[in-house]
Amino acid sequence: MRTTLNLDENLISELVKATEARTKTEAIHIAAEELIRRKKLEKLKALSGKVRIENNRSKREKVESARQKKRTRGLRDHR
Repeated sequence: MRTTLNLDENLISELVKATEARTKTEAIHIAAEELIRRKKLEKLKALSGKVRIENNRSKREKVESARQKKRTRGLRDHR
């Protein structure tokens, strides 16, 4: 997508050097992707200690086995 932006040339030059990008466009893509990645990590870190995950492997296996059996039965009925 083409977009016209007014950006500080010194900032863009520094960005191209920092990202080792071949073009200004590539540098902006790299920077945008990195910013998004960091923001997602911040959100995950904010959840630390707030989400309880039960590590009950045998229970998960039983649930998954039951789901697979239902799915298999459903596929056989449609033939």
